[in-house]
Amino acid sequence: MLELKDICFTPADSEAGASKEILKNINLTIDERFVAITGPNGSGKSTLAKIIAGIIQPSSGQILFDGVDITDFSITERANAGISFAFQQPVRFKGLTVKDLLSIAAGKEVNVTEICNYLSEVGLCARDYVNRELNSSLSGGELKRIEIAMILARKTKLSIFDEPEAGIDLWSFQNLIRVFEKMYQEINGSIMIISHQERILDIADRIILLEAGEIKMSGSRDDVMPLLMGAGTCSTLLDKM
Repeated sequence: MLELKDICFTPADSEAGASKEILKNINLTIDERFVAITGPNGSGKSTLAKIIAGIIQPSSGQILFDGVDITDFSITERANAGISFAFQQPVRFKGLTVKDLLSIAAGKEVNVTEICNYLSEVGLCARDYVNRELNSSLSGGELKRIEIAMILARKTKLSIFDEPEAGIDLWSFQNLIRVFEKMYQEINGSIMIISHQERILDIADRIILLEAGEIKMSGSRDDVMPLLMGAGTCSTLLDKM
C-alpha cells in the first residue's frame, strides 16, 4: 500500500516571493489494483509520479510504502522496495539488447522461454526482438511495449506509467489498452497510470483528478467518470480514440 502524507513540491529555482508550488498538500492512500491520475497539462501529474518513484524529492511531506517510510529513499532503493517507473519517452540504450534489458529487470539471466512469455504478453514476437538493440530502429510503440515487458519481468508491487500513450500511433495505443487490461487481470500488485485518455481511465478501479497541484476529485471509475464527462472538461482532459 502506498501512502502520501501532505506532499508538497516547489522547484528549488523558484524566486523568493514568487509562488511556483506545483503540488500542494497531496494526501493519498492507494491500494487498488489499477489507479489512473488525470488532469490538465501543468496540473502536477508527472511531478507526482516522479516523486513516488524517487526521481525528484518532495519539498515536504512523507511517503510510506507497505508501512515503511521511503521519503528519503533513492531511486535504486525504491526500485529494490518494489516500485517500477516507465517514462513518457522510453530511454534508448545503444548496445543493449532486449534480452539484456529483460535479464537486468528480472535480476537474472532469462532464458528464451521466459523472454518469449514476457514479449508475447505485450504482443511482440521474441524471435524478432530478442537480439534487437534498444536504439532508433525501434518505434515509439515498440519501445513502450518492451518497457512494459521489462516491468512485467520485474514483478514489482507498484508499477507507474507516465502517459504511456504519448508519441504513439492509434494502432499501438489500441494494443497498449489490451496489454493493460491483461495486466489488470494478472497483476499481484498495483498499477498507476498518468493519463488523460478516456479509454485508459475507463479501465481504472479509481480515478484521481489533479488541478493546479491539488486533488480535486478522487473515487471509483463509476463515480468519477460521469462527473468528468458532465463537467465540460472532456475536451481538455479526455482525448477520445
